[in-house]
Amino acid sequence: MVSVNLGLVHYVLDHIYGTVLHRTKLGTPFFSKGWGGTKLDLLEKMVKQLFPEARSQNWPPTAVQPMWKTIWETKSSCLREGVFRTTCDPRLIEALPPESHNARVAFLTPKSVSPEKMACVIHLAGTGDHSFERRLRLGGPLLKDNIATMVLESPYYGQRRPSMQHGSKLQCVSDLLLLGKATIDEARSLLYWLQNEAGYGKMGICGLSMGGVHAAMVGSLHPTPIATLPFLAPHSAVVPFCDGLYRHATAWDALRKDAATLAQDVTSLTEDAAQKSGITIEQVRERLRSVLSLTDVTRFPVPKNPQAVIFVGATDDGYIPKHSIMELQKAWPGSEVRWVTGGHVSSFFLHNDAFRKAIVDALDRL
Repeated sequence: MVSVNLGLVHYVLDHIYGTVLHRTKLGTPFFSKGWGGTKLDLLEKMVKQLFPEARSQNWPPTAVQPMWKTIWETKSSCLREGVFRTTCDPRLIEALPPESHNARVAFLTPKSVSPEKMACVIHLAGTGDHSFERRLRLGGPLLKDNIATMVLESPYYGQRRPSMQHGSKLQCVSDLLLLGKATIDEARSLLYWLQNEAGYGKMGICGLSMGGVHAAMVGSLHPTPIATLPFLAPHSAVVPFCDGLYRHATAWDALRKDAATLAQDVTSLTEDAAQKSGITIEQVRERLRSVLSLTDVTRFPVPKNPQAVIFVGATDDGYIPKHSIMELQKAWPGSEVRWVTGGHVSSFFLHNDAFRKAIVDALDRL
């Protein structure tokens, strides 16, 4: 009888999926238009401001008043969708594509309990999650526990995706930082709205993969205890883009050419000239690593109640290595790490119950 190592199977499946998706050269790679020029300079400065000495810095956030419409309603629950102007700094709004200026949110609530007697968790998007549906399916069963679900559509995704962008492949490095900074600002404003306008008693923030990184940042910066649940999330964007599978989907030659153009202060540069400029691919990789180190969650403050932080990792994740998740727990003493059996992609589909259990448990610790 042949023994099958299921962990290895999940790990290999992640790599097969990544190969088909990122290494076949059938689609547009990440950062095909380079670094982002002055936008990147602005973003590097503004992201550094996310590391406040005082927890109260940048709080309260810009207030929002979403314009709601009811999508469906039953005797026990209601789904609404809302729109509001992004709460970014005006300089970032100018840098965002016009399609991303208005934020969209879905709000699934039970009807039998008043907000002050229930909780609400904001779900942030992972890479490639362009709609509300998957996250609403994750949050829907939590209605029985009197937990409402709010789903934020990220900039550059869904109806906020710029017309020239192919799928999830961001065109510039600056777009990745813009997406993250806007998501953090909008999520913080929604948390403020939930507490001060809607009157929710308990709140939380969660996300899968990239959404988990953003959720960790939001939970870290919140001035009061909230449940914080990063699922299948690395400690930094360096992990997938510089060390992991996304490095095969990154336009390294375009980044090198753009770096050489900026260095020579000219408007265009041939590939041959870029090679002669002396800038190597390895230097480009180190530059990207330096830029993306700004997303390192371990540099953020420890949340107000680290016991209400639960990380969930996959035992055989081909995208996110175990040591990356353990770095998060090490940086936030008192937090918990849970493991589900499987790979990155398979866990999205197989372990929703484990993610829901973590949400319930983290809220109970508030």
